[in-house]
Amino acid sequence: MLLIGLVRHITAKLHLSVVPAVLVAISLASVAHAAEFNVAVAANFTDPAKEIAQQFQTKTGHKAILSFGATGQFYTQITQAAPFHVFFSADQSTPKKLVDDGLAVGDTLFTYAVGKIVLFSMNPKLVTGGQTLRDGKFNKIAIANPTVAPYGEAAVETMKALGVYDALTSKIVQGSNIAQTYQFVETSNAELGFVALSQVITRKDGSRWVVPANLYTPIRQDAVLLKTGASNEAAKSFLTFMKGPEAAAVIEKFGYGTK
Repeated sequence: MLLIGLVRHITAKLHLSVVPAVLVAISLASVAHAAEFNVAVAANFTDPAKEIAQQFQTKTGHKAILSFGATGQFYTQITQAAPFHVFFSADQSTPKKLVDDGLAVGDTLFTYAVGKIVLFSMNPKLVTGGQTLRDGKFNKIAIANPTVAPYGEAAVETMKALGVYDALTSKIVQGSNIAQTYQFVETSNAELGFVALSQVITRKDGSRWVVPANLYTPIRQDAVLLKTGASNEAAKSFLTFMKGPEAAAVIEKFGYGTK
């Protein structure tokens, strides 16, 4: 009887020591399968990209390292061998150009969002519509640099469509990207400015005018897998995740179209 009891005691001890070992093995396996990858993201898509990346990491364990900036600047960096695996552009032409340059995978191109611009001011009484631009009762209006930022190009198209661009040229201040443009307006360094709807959609203060879509070329924003990410399974999984319902819900929440 004593021998049987001793055997049972030893067996129990062995089981107890095996359990944490198994848990550690499982944990190490999970870490081994998790991966990181680098994503260049157009500045207008900052907030939704952060939220989607967090959802993706929670679901898969993979971590997207996000960098935000102007589309044109990212193009230059990618052509100079910047270590990005995925590119989320603010337009369609730049990702296509990267494909033509042999730097991106052509069959991965897709439109992930359709952006909208808004004329916004921290002054709750300043922006009342297109007439605000015609009246010109302000000193500075901020736009993103139209040569590198599609949202800045859309702002110029809007002012030209309204026939006010020439009159307002001397009042325009340019941000290097839409994030800096928004900062100019938020800090009142410019009384108003053209920003992405996504940047102000959750704000209740200030005044705004959502620019009618017929005043500027639709801002279709494309994503593409870069050649540097062609063998990165986590990066490819992230692009697939971006096409799914969870990402679409976030994209729409921030005021973008998905078609």
